[in-house]
Amino acid sequence: MTTTVPVALAEQTEIAAYTDFAAGAPASVREALGIGSLRLGPARALAIREDPSRFFNRAGGFGPGRPATAALAVRVRDFFREQGVPQGAFMIAPSLLPPDWASTVARLRLTEGTRFAKLGCDTGTALSAADGVAALDPALRVGPVEPHQAREWAAVMMTTFGFTGPAMADMAAACVGRPGWRQYAVREGERIVAVGSLFVNGDCADMFGGATLPAGRGRGAQSALLTARVRAARDAGCRWLVAETGAEGPGEHNTSLHNMLRAGFEPLYERVAWVWRAQDDCSNT
Repeated sequence: MTTTVPVALAEQTEIAAYTDFAAGAPASVREALGIGSLRLGPARALAIREDPSRFFNRAGGFGPGRPATAALAVRVRDFFREQGVPQGAFMIAPSLLPPDWASTVARLRLTEGTRFAKLGCDTGTALSAADGVAALDPALRVGPVEPHQAREWAAVMMTTFGFTGPAMADMAAACVGRPGWRQYAVREGERIVAVGSLFVNGDCADMFGGATLPAGRGRGAQSALLTARVRAARDAGCRWLVAETGAEGPGEHNTSLHNMLRAGFEPLYERVAWVWRAQDDCSNT
């Protein structure tokens, strides 16, 4: 089946998830991390000054309702400057790049960064795919995360991705139970070994933050988490599902990508992160 996920909605759902995940944290956490966000219609930008990974510094959600014009790109660049971050990325689906994007790239001295694979499907397709819960290692179990498990859940997620600062874990833990979010974990005994979230954005839901500790790998944890989240999206009334992961280069194998393909997701497109770096930016315009 060919997916019908609208590209602009897929992009808007992704950036909405990232901004809510970070900027929805308590004021004390936002202050400690230097979290700032900017909303420009359906497009949004996010910056976390005290995150050395720079992963969360991004702008996205551009589309027909808010195209990535040169003026808008400058506004986002200025936001990154104002937030004091050394780097930020523009995430724009290839089909939504404006005709003059090359001149904007040159003006802001953007460079091509990581390539991402964007995937999507309708909820019914995912529900008819392989049942990851049934295939889970019998020694493991999957289920929702309770509020008292938020810290452990957050530690697994953030440590696996290399976001090790305590305030980063506080930011993640604060997401548990927030409206629009569903968090799940795979446990071995009482210990969480894998995690994943679902962010609901109206008709569309984003598979967010799937991570597995070494002890849980190769045992079906992420496939079970995908199935659990697909069912949660159905229960939330979502029509479409989207996800993103690193694109495969020649000779590379991304396990996360193949897990999602087995779960019914289809490739939509590959998208490059257009990276702005303060050290390269000598422009005053």
